[in-house]
Amino acid sequence: MKALFNKKFAAHNIHSDAEGAYRIKDFNKFPDIDFNGEEYISLIHTEKYQQFIKNACENGDFVAEVGLSPESYEAACQAVGLTIMASGQRDFAVVRPPGHHTTAERAAGFCFFNNIAIATQKLVNEGKRVFILDIDGHHGDGTQSLFYDSDQVYYCSIHQLYAYPFTGFPEERGKDAGLGYTINFPLVEGSGNIEFLAVVDKAIAEARKFDPDVIAVSAGFDSYKLDRLLGLQVDAQGFYECAFRLRRAFSHVFGVLEGGYHFDIKKCVDSFIEGIGNGALPPKMKWDPNMSIG
Repeated sequence: MKALFNKKFAAHNIHSDAEGAYRIKDFNKFPDIDFNGEEYISLIHTEKYQQFIKNACENGDFVAEVGLSPESYEAACQAVGLTIMASGQRDFAVVRPPGHHTTAERAAGFCFFNNIAIATQKLVNEGKRVFILDIDGHHGDGTQSLFYDSDQVYYCSIHQLYAYPFTGFPEERGKDAGLGYTINFPLVEGSGNIEFLAVVDKAIAEARKFDPDVIAVSAGFDSYKLDRLLGLQVDAQGFYECAFRLRRAFSHVFGVLEGGYHFDIKKCVDSFIEGIGNGALPPKMKWDPNMSIG
């Protein structure tokens, strides 16, 4: 797994103290990976909504708590493209703006196009079963709603209880064909690695039963101990261990950046990628003195 990045992400919503360019400043020396994903937006979003966002960017409107610009639309299309690329290459897309609060026709929570949902729908159209693990500290209400009635996508979220967007309760389990294909693990404020990894293990157990072709990780890092918007206490080792366990269990894992409102995003991403890499290594042989040698 490697990080995919484009400097266009730094030109969107530059000076915000919330979802601002400061979040990805440590990636600015990475090579630009260029993949405009505009043609794939319609896999999830209506043409009317896509045009609304495009016009809002061209006009400098204020949407979903963000002052938009023409650069915002370019960044959003690149975010879709790099997420799709990551889904095929088993990589990690370091993108802005994030996406998991967006529905088919509604922007919310700094999100405009639902990057992981678009990549997931493309995989589903190709005949794949996808397990989405959303570890962002805020519940991915947009992603959940988009696949709530699908049995081809299993959505699982680990997030802080009673935080924005105030959804993601255990009784939310899907509907119609999708009943039983949504699961939420809300954590109380103050929860750290122990509580986080305990529910990661539960998520992996659910994924094993689903038997997916692809694990798609909405990797928000606002459950990090230094995040300014939430009160969870997960550290970089927690993200490493999460990734390690995922890759030990499944061969096709990709990630995309969601939230995280602090200055250690790269540290968190690096830890996650390292966990995937080490999880892919064969387990070490342990000497068993009781083995007979014939």
